[in-house]
Amino acid sequence: TFNLPPSIFKRQYENQIFGVLMTIYELKPKFQNLLRPLVRRLYGAGVSANQVTITACVISVLLGGLLIKFAEISTLFFLLPVWMFLRMALNAIDGMLAREFNQKSPLGGYLNEATDVISDAALYLPFAFVAPFDWGVIVLVIFLSFMSEFLGVLGQVHGCGRRYDGPMGKSDRAFIFGLIGTVYALSGRLPEWFSGVLYAAIFLLALTCANRVRMGLKSGE
Repeated sequence: TFNLPPSIFKRQYENQIFGVLMTIYELKPKFQNLLRPLVRRLYGAGVSANQVTITACVISVLLGGLLIKFAEISTLFFLLPVWMFLRMALNAIDGMLAREFNQKSPLGGYLNEATDVISDAALYLPFAFVAPFDWGVIVLVIFLSFMSEFLGVLGQVHGCGRRYDGPMGKSDRAFIFGLIGTVYALSGRLPEWFSGVLYAAIFLLALTCANRVRMGLKSGE
C-alpha cells in the first residue's frame, strides 16, 4: 500500500483545526438563538446570571481536579470536550440573562472575568500530566490565556470597550483542548507531534494579545 509521510498528515490535520477555528465565533449568534428558550425558562425559575457563572466555575475546578488526580485514566478525558461545550453554553446563558433580563451588575462583571481565567487554568492544567506535554508549555498557555483576557478587559478601562479580537479566543481554546482531550481518551496516548499543536496555540495566543492591544488603541483614536 502507498503510505503518505506523517508530516503530510500533520499539516492536513493542523489545517483542518485552524479552518474550524475561523468559523467558531461566526456560529455564536445561531448558538444563542438555540439557547434563548432555555434562558427564558431559567429566568422564569428565578435563576440569576451570577449563579450560572459561579456554577460553571465550580464544575470546571472540580473536573480539573479530577483529571489531574487520575490523568493516567485516559477515558476520563472524554468528560473534557463534553464540559467544554456545556461551559460555552453556560457562558452564553449568563451573558444573555444579564443583557436581556436586566441582570447586569458590577459584581457580575468581576465574576465573569475572574471565573473565566480560573476555569481555563483548572481545565488546561491536567495536560501537564499527559505526555508529550510538560509543565512549561501548559503554564505558558495558561499565562497567555490570562493575558489575552486581561488585555481584552483593559479596552474597557481605556474607553475602547471589551476586546474580543482573535485569532485565539476563549471558544477557540475550548475547541483545541476539547479536541486534544478527545484524542487522548480514544487512543490512550498522544502522538509526539501533538506538542506542536500547543506551540501553534501559543503563537496564536501571543498574536491575540497583540491584536487586542492594537485594536483597542485603534478604536480609541
